[in-house]
Amino acid sequence: MSIRNGVQLITYADRLGDGNIESLASLLEGPLNGLFTGVHVLPFYYPYDGEDAGFDPIDHTSVDERLGDWNNIKKLGESVDIMADLIVNHMSGQSEAFKDVLKNGRDSAYWPLFLTKEDIFKGSDQTQIDEQIARVFRPRPTPFFSNYEVGTETDTTETVPFWTTFTSNQIDIDVESQLGQEYLSSILTSFTESNVDLIRLDAAGYAIKRAGSNCFMLEETFEFIEELSNRARGMGMQCLVEIHSHYQTQIDIAARCDSVYDFALPPLVLHTLFTKNAEALAHWLSISPRNCFTVLDTHDGIGIVDVGASGDKPGLLDANAINALVEQIHVNSNGESKKATGAAANNVDLYQVNCTYYDALGKDDFAYLVARAIQFFSPGVPQVYYGGLLAAENDMALLAKTNVGRDINRPYLSTAMVKEAVEKPVVKGLMQLIKLRNESDAFNGEFDVSYKNDLLILTWTKDNDAASLRVDFGRMDATIKTLSNGEESVLSIETLLA
Repeated sequence: MSIRNGVQLITYADRLGDGNIESLASLLEGPLNGLFTGVHVLPFYYPYDGEDAGFDPIDHTSVDERLGDWNNIKKLGESVDIMADLIVNHMSGQSEAFKDVLKNGRDSAYWPLFLTKEDIFKGSDQTQIDEQIARVFRPRPTPFFSNYEVGTETDTTETVPFWTTFTSNQIDIDVESQLGQEYLSSILTSFTESNVDLIRLDAAGYAIKRAGSNCFMLEETFEFIEELSNRARGMGMQCLVEIHSHYQTQIDIAARCDSVYDFALPPLVLHTLFTKNAEALAHWLSISPRNCFTVLDTHDGIGIVDVGASGDKPGLLDANAINALVEQIHVNSNGESKKATGAAANNVDLYQVNCTYYDALGKDDFAYLVARAIQFFSPGVPQVYYGGLLAAENDMALLAKTNVGRDINRPYLSTAMVKEAVEKPVVKGLMQLIKLRNESDAFNGEFDVSYKNDLLILTWTKDNDAASLRVDFGRMDATIKTLSNGEESVLSIETLLA
């Protein structure tokens, strides 16, 4: 199958519109009509409002009835490409399978489905285990393992430490077990029956654990992702791998799967606009994977690890540049991002800054549209997060209510609020850029990047069609030139705000 090379929307079904999939579809037919060729509907499984905003499913094969059902997903997929999350690494501690383990312990039919400390470190003494655990890559500051009392309805109860890479309610799955394989297959079947075209492999980098390793993106992990991608492809779907890691890892993964995220792009664009220097960005765009999806913002924070060093491997930015980048985000957001990041709020990642992209740029409409233009002209299929589409500001009220750092960029925007937001000049300008990206056939051709004397030029050519973005960082001027059917047009980014 072929995914359309146009701009896609990333959104929750309950946070954009009036709280369900049908309302989301109405927005795509109404004020957002004609903007998107695809939609990534963030977890809509039961429950969509769990501890981790749907990424801790109790039943991954069931649509939460408060949002709709599989028929709503199927109908939505008749007009746009649909992306859905396959949460590879874990399931909820409230799932029926894990509840059965709690009751019956090792006698449970589901015991092999979940990963325990013993499964990986069997035969090692405590000193060896401690040394090996110290090597494991951590995405969050929470403990590796959570102790659960199992066998509560049997004669032999015991306390067992289960792998919980993310939270104590997200129990890691043994994806290499027969039950693990059957579980993933059941989800793929639900997807293929409901017009899902793209599968986002969430947390796939943590799925394979080996004693003595960092348990992240091992060779066995590459093989697992490759095999799962092949299985999905055989069912008519493609896979997008979600990994936050060193940029070389992204390049390596891209060679072995359908597509990856370009997570280096968001911090590099910010760095470029903050410093008025596009050298690092131009270098990255000259080597970045072409089979990628580009984002500036997502339901998570603004990734930093993706441009940093890893061991003796240098990053796309050095430590001083990264520190300056993070500090400028805090300054531009009047300190709001600092309140939502690190120890200031719970449930945050170690490698991300929580802030809307619009606030990260100081609510500068011109800089924001330049950032989007760079994204749309970079190699890959562009995705725009619903908050970013509407230039939403940091939701400090929601952050105060939940104390979940990433909620600063996860607002609830009703249909009425959407209709009001699309009248803002910056949103109107962004919608024009989206339409330009969708309509030019040049973006199906060859890409070229050049940077010299403060001038960044991103160019696409296919046969007689061409599109180029020129950003002069000396004068902070940006223009787009397109050529189609022999007709040339020139668009100044600044005029989009008129």
